[in-house]
Amino acid sequence: MWEIIQWVGIFGGFFILRGIIATMFFYYLLPDGDRCPSCNAVTLRVQSRVWSILMPRCRASWCYECGWHGLLRKGPLTPTATAGELTKHK
Repeated sequence: MWEIIQWVGIFGGFFILRGIIATMFFYYLLPDGDRCPSCNAVTLRVQSRVWSILMPRCRASWCYECGWHGLLRKGPLTPTATAGELTKHK
């Protein structure tokens, strides 16, 4: 009986460890910032309660140029032009 408990504990531990390592690996594959990984355009943030609870260090985003949607790591945001900068260029 003790051998069965040990076997379940060891293989269960490996299963959980594999999930943790895979989660960390794929988290670092996510791009940071607010740029689309497909077309490099600025994405829009999408509010999602589920992703905000499950992955608090990520943001759900949508690209209005190519239609990509997914998660991005929180990082530097692209600066937006102010009204004064827009009138100077006209």
